[in-house]
Amino acid sequence: MNATAGAISLTSRFTTGLLNRPVWFLSLVLLLCFWVAAWAGAVPVTTNDWLLLWRHDEPLTSGAYVLWNLRLPRMLFAALVGAVLGLSGALTQGLFRNPLADPGLLGVTSGAACAAALTIVVLAGSGIDIPVAWRFWVLPVAAFAGAVSVCLLLDTVARWLTADSIAGLLLTGIALNALAAAIIGLCTYLATDEQLRSLTFWTLGSLAGGSWPLVATLSLLLVAAIWYVRRLVSAMNALALGEAAAAHVGINVRHLRRRVIILVALLCGFSVAWCGVIGFIGLVAPHIVRLVVGPDQRRLAPLAMLVGAIILLVADTTARIVAIPAEIPVGIFTALLGAPFFLVLLTSVRKGS
Repeated sequence: MNATAGAISLTSRFTTGLLNRPVWFLSLVLLLCFWVAAWAGAVPVTTNDWLLLWRHDEPLTSGAYVLWNLRLPRMLFAALVGAVLGLSGALTQGLFRNPLADPGLLGVTSGAACAAALTIVVLAGSGIDIPVAWRFWVLPVAAFAGAVSVCLLLDTVARWLTADSIAGLLLTGIALNALAAAIIGLCTYLATDEQLRSLTFWTLGSLAGGSWPLVATLSLLLVAAIWYVRRLVSAMNALALGEAAAAHVGINVRHLRRRVIILVALLCGFSVAWCGVIGFIGLVAPHIVRLVVGPDQRRLAPLAMLVGAIILLVADTTARIVAIPAEIPVGIFTALLGAPFFLVLLTSVRKGS
């Protein structure tokens, strides 16, 4: 009896310790999600398949091949994209000083999807013969260019119409989102059946293109972004007190705004370029963290990355296994999660007002 009580007490203290250290708790949850995602899928994986990955003198089984070339890079890619979107959401909400803000409000994701839609429809109709070696890069490069172009246009138009106004920046982003949606709708109307399937990828999102080179590239981008964000968190915390208060303590609000917008464009543009539009991660992840640890960007940003990685990894695993052997676009599951959460968030905001 004493041993049982001691075990319960030890477990309780361990659980309480994890909850008091959100980084460790979320890291443990993420590892658990990795473990589930690695075993789940259309192709069964055995313990022997895992062992074969470490043996170079034996041919790979089908399970080991799927594990190394498809499942593992896709899992890591999903976690990295989720972390990127979570970090982008934390920065966007800090910039707007609004928990309802989302990277999509800046028009970055819409700009990327718009450029991809134009590329799919216009290039196919122009008859331009693209070299085979370039075809894999055409859509991602176009989507990335669209994200950055909209970002620069957003900053220019917002400063011209409403100088140094965060609200003006938000309204300009909404207008550019509407313009991009109209262009995507026109491309959808003009597209053929084959082009419509490609457009579905960009509008609903998919992580099926995850590979080791993409994992390595996105890892380097994320490490560089984390290093850069560490230089911005103090200024972002000062901005939370208001633009006038931030300027009073020596923060150049215009310069800070431009740096945050460009960083969000780079992060979201790269993720959208390779996996299409995946919504609500940038809204949900930072807000969940803010409810637990508060608005301090020094804790909010890294924890939002972990929560974003967990949400997207769970959503992608569900997309892979819920309709085997078919695969459902991951954007559907993030929307199913995000839409009810958004409504609950609006309700709490209304009650608090």
